[in-house]
Formats: sequence, structure tokens, C-alpha cells
Amino acid sequence: MPSRIEDYALIGDGETAALVGRDGSIDWLCWPRFDSPACFAALLGSPENGRWLLAPIGSTTCRSRRYRDGTMILETCFETDEGSCTVVDFMPIRGSQSDLVRMVIGQTGRVRMHTQLIMRFDYGSIVPWVTRSSNQTRRLVAGPDLVTLRTTAPLHGEGLSTVGTFDVVAGETVAFVLTWSPSHLAPPRPVNPAQALVDTERFWCEWSAHCTYHGPWREIVHRSLLTLKALIYHPTGGIVAAPTTSLPEQLGGTRNWDYRYCWLRDATLTLLALMDAGYYGEAAAWRDWLLRAIAGSPSQAQIMYGIRGERMLQEWEIPWLAGYEGARPVRTGNAAHAQLQLDVFGEVMDCLHQARRGALREDGAAWNLQCALTEHVEQVWTQADQGLWEVRSGPQHFTHSKVMAWVAVDRAIQGVENFGLEGPVDRWRALRAKIHSEVCERGYSTKLQSFVQAYGSELLDASCLLIPLVGFLPPSDPRVQGTVRCIEDRLMRDGLVRRYDTVQTDDGLPPGEGSFLACSFWLADNYILMGRDAEARALFERLIALRNDVGLLSEEYDVRAGRQVGNFPQAFSHVALVDTAINLSRQPATPAEQRAR
Repeated sequence: MPSRIEDYALIGDGETAALVGRDGSIDWLCWPRFDSPACFAALLGSPENGRWLLAPIGSTTCRSRRYRDGTMILETCFETDEGSCTVVDFMPIRGSQSDLVRMVIGQTGRVRMHTQLIMRFDYGSIVPWVTRSSNQTRRLVAGPDLVTLRTTAPLHGEGLSTVGTFDVVAGETVAFVLTWSPSHLAPPRPVNPAQALVDTERFWCEWSAHCTYHGPWREIVHRSLLTLKALIYHPTGGIVAAPTTSLPEQLGGTRNWDYRYCWLRDATLTLLALMDAGYYGEAAAWRDWLLRAIAGSPSQAQIMYGIRGERMLQEWEIPWLAGYEGARPVRTGNAAHAQLQLDVFGEVMDCLHQARRGALREDGAAWNLQCALTEHVEQVWTQADQGLWEVRSGPQHFTHSKVMAWVAVDRAIQGVENFGLEGPVDRWRALRAKIHSEVCERGYSTKLQSFVQAYGSELLDASCLLIPLVGFLPPSDPRVQGTVRCIEDRLMRDGLVRRYDTVQTDDGLPPGEGSFLACSFWLADNYILMGRDAEARALFERLIALRNDVGLLSEEYDVRAGRQVGNFPQAFSHVALVDTAINLSRQPATPAEQRAR
């Protein structure tokens, strides 16, 4: 049985990531990239599907863990009756290879440790061939993959796994280094664990030092920013929505999706949060990734891509994995890549606009792309789509999608008006006015006194909370205030906001899921804009209290079970946290208000 979702911590190297449980077990790792078949897949099945346990033998009376300040280096402290030790887990920033380092450091007394490495490839289906080249080195080979394990601890084979027992005393360090490389090449040079730790800590601390946010939630915001940085695929600049697949939105349910891809929406929102905190290098890298990924006709642009810009993301099910706590099916790939979601054009245009406002070096290709995207929006904005929540039932005229089409055109106009760029601004102004008028007429219910999920619907949708945040209407507008009241009345449960009315089903999928965490942050942002500061702060404090012990959030929160659910950690949730913290700290001139200008 895997740990609870919130019992995991994240480590990463800018190319992939691993989840480390409180019990010292690494249950999820995809090598060599985020979207590769897992080497450790116990999170979606059982230990036999691959994991790496490193923990004291016998009862552990107390344990705690933390990240080293400003880093993605995890320290887990164990105490037993005989002594205490710290397990340090990290992934060195890749140069020519990819490594996972685990160091057991004795603190007091003597601690007897046990390690069990169950290495499996292709989502737990392939057992590697293991050979020993020396007392300290083992090679595990399966097809194109070679994993090399180096340690001074005594190890032996047992039941298709590699196990060992050893003692660590105060002042002593026992290190393990697991390295991936292509199997057709010679094994890579050994890593010096101690030096790798120093270098990795320096990298993360230097990156953290550039953060410009110094508000009252500095440590919390920094942890979210570090998490977002860890979700960036460094070689290309692509950003994954989460490093996991098939963690359920509903425990035991079928809403299990693969999030190890780059959604244009999630990536642009991530970059907006990073830019608000002073990180423009990531914005430049992503802009270059975007220009490569959607090169060609805007009509062929997708809502999501692989981390290197791949377009074919065929979805298929993995029948031999039992799924997280029995939530099946387990999926890899994502069929949503073929959907039309109009809102992504608005998010991309807004991100490029904000990068320009932030004095990111001008790139003529970026403006050419924006002009092409605006012309495409002009052709397709009247179409029905699958919307922000990428429903798998029939397309609808989602209100939020139309609002973001308005944003796309508005940001193009601002490029001409504010930066002297060239474009058919008079035509764009007329189009912006037309979209605005239609949304106000068809996306608003006079009966409910609220914007609704889709044209002609009486269902509510939390995405309508974004209307004042993107500048479509001011927060003082009675229609905005009525929308907030309606959402408070009908979509809130135990102080948190659900995505939409639960009467909606998604192509036969059963209703019911946790509260989507970003939606509650959006409500707090609305409170800030409306001057309801005490309520905004109270809701924000409620939300940050849901983070786990190392500051991580999943996609949703199940208020009945009191548990985090959905893929983990989720960029969308951490982006929303950063935005709300910055908004609370910058009253009254919030980034949301500035974007509306």
C-alpha cells in the first residue's frame, strides 16, 4: 500500500523527479525524463512494481523531515531506541548523466538500517538483469536502460530485488548513488556524493536568492516557487503540470489522468507567477520552447505538448498496475491533446504580454506569433470547445473560454498601444468589443445574477472568478459581485470551492471529486480586489494550512476524507498560492489589477 499522497516529498534535477515517502521509500521515479516509463512505480501498484526503501529496522519512535533552506534537498530524520540518523535525498543537477543520491548520516548512537531496491522498468512490467562488477557496484540492465548502483554498504540479491542491512554510527555517512544512462554506452563516471551535495545546494540557493518576493509569507512562497522550478524540463524550457500520472481526483475513482506534459495554460500561468517573483530567465526559455512547439499554422496549435514539443500524446491504459489505492485505470498519454480549448490562446497572449511589460528582451518572432494567434482567435472564437476543465463530453460555449478569447485580443491591442508594435488595431478593437458584448449577454444569467458555466446554462463554474482577475470587468461591477455571491452559496463546501456544480457529468464519468485548490485561491483574489481583506487573508491561511509538512499541494482536497487528491505536486495549485500571496502583499496595486490595464 503506498503512502498517502500528502506524505510524499519531491526531489528533482530539472529533467525528472522522484517522490519520497515519510517512511524512507521512493515510490515514483521516471528516468531519464518526466514522461519516461517509470523505474519506481509502487505509487500506482505495489512494491513489486518498483521502489527503493531506505529506513531504520524496527520501531521508529519519532521522525521529521524538511527541505534544506532554499533547495530541493530533502532531509528525513529518524529516531530509534538505539540512536538517530538523517537520510538526505537529492538529485544532482544533470551534466552528462542523471543521478539519485541517498546519504545516511549518523547523528547519535547506532542505527541499524535496511535497504531494498526493487528496480522495474516500463511501469513495473520489466525486471532488469543485475550483474555485480565489484563489491561496491551493481549494474541493472533492461533494453535501452542501464542503472548503476554504487555504495559501500553490503548488498545481496533476494527475490528479484537488491537488499542490505548495515549500521550507521554518530558522525558516519553511508552513501548510495543510483545513476541512469543508455545501456549501449559504457557506465558513466562515479559521482562523489559529498561534492554533489555541495554543488546541488549551491545551485538551488543561488536560484532562490534571485526571488524578489519579501512579503509576510516569504518561506511559503519560496517553497512553491522552488516546486515550480523543479517542474521545468531544463533542456527545452517546457513545464509539466505535475510529475505524476493517474493519481485520482476521487479516491478509488476513474478520474485518473497523465499530467506529465506541458499544457500551454499551466505553463503560462506558472511563468506569470515566476515573473511576478523576478524570474525572467525561465520566461525566455519557455518563449523559445513555445515558438518551437507550435511552429506552423496556428490552426494546428495544440493545448498541450510533450516536454520536448511532441504532439502525438496517445492515451492508453496500463492494465497490470492496480492504481493508487485501487483507482483505475492507470493511464499514460493524454487524449485531451486533441481538444479545442479556446482559453489557452488568452493565457499564452497574456504571458507574452507580461514578459514584454517586464522588459524581457523583445523577440520579433514572438510578436509575429501573437499576431498569428490573434488572427486565428478571430476565426475560431465563436466555436464551442471543451473548456478549461477539458471535459470529455460534447463541446459547449464555455463562458471562461470566451472571456479568454477576449484576453487574447486585448493583449494584442495593448502590444500596439503600449509598445508601438504593428497590427490591425482597429479591427482588433472591434473584435474585442464584439466578444465582450456577447459574453455579457449570453454568459450571464439574470435569474441567478451571476455569470454561468456556458451559454444558456444555469450551472455555476469557478472559472468565472477569473473575470475580474484578467480585466474583463472591474471587481466593482454588480455582475462580478453577484457571481462571487452565487459561487459562495452554491460551490463552497467546508470553506473550499469546487470547480463546478456536481450535477455535471463528464462523458459518463461519475460525479464527485475534491475541491480544486486553485479555485479557492481565485476566490481569495476576488476578495482582495473587492476590499474584503480579512476574508481573503482567512481563506488564504486556510489553504496554506492544507499543504503537507514540506509545503506541497496536490491538485485537489477531499474535505470529507481530509486528504489531498489528484496529481502531486500540482503546478496549478502552487501558481495560485504564489499569486494570492503576492496580491495580499501588494495591496492595493495587485498584479491582477495591473494586468487588467
